[in-house]
Amino acid sequence: MSDLGSGDDGISGSKYNASNMEGSSSRNDFESGKAGSAVEQELATKMLQIQSKRFYLDVKQNRRGRFIKVAEIGADGRRSQIYLALSTAAEFRDHLSSFSDYYASLVNRNAGPPNTDNLPEDGKLKSEMMIKDNRRYYLDLKENARGRFLRVSQTITRGGPRSQIALPAQGMIEFRDALTDLLEEFGVTDAGQNRQETRTKNKGFEEYKVD
Repeated sequence: MSDLGSGDDGISGSKYNASNMEGSSSRNDFESGKAGSAVEQELATKMLQIQSKRFYLDVKQNRRGRFIKVAEIGADGRRSQIYLALSTAAEFRDHLSSFSDYYASLVNRNAGPPNTDNLPEDGKLKSEMMIKDNRRYYLDLKENARGRFLRVSQTITRGGPRSQIALPAQGMIEFRDALTDLLEEFGVTDAGQNRQETRTKNKGFEEYKVD
């Protein structure tokens, strides 16, 4: 288990070490199909060192479009990952601002080490949820004896493994800023949405010309 919270155990890395993270059991909609990894491109990457953890934010592209893979590597070498469509990443960025403000208010009110005596049983301080197609993301700011952290869990409604990362609360602003940089470069609109809008506009133009 990591120092604050655990993610998915035993997921091997791609560029992070000699193993291949793409072939793990947590493969989901963004990385599917036999030829998925062969045609996948990495467009940009950022690495953050937050306390004893490393986080990689990778903008990738395959036949389904662009997405962001977030990989966490703990101090013990364990790895976990989640996948975000660009529009979901933008929503996550906005939630990070809200969670950061809430965390700052806690720090101002309760200076010193965390006090777990008055915590809810599950340790949750603040929670939000995001929905994108068949995926749900649960954002939980939690506190335990080691400190405060944001746990981000991804589930797929049709079944499949649950994946999650645990971000130390002190690093939420740094993480948000890194995510913002990537979104400013690559946009916040999902590729599939762009294709659908283009088809709709083209169809409307053709119908207008026929009339």
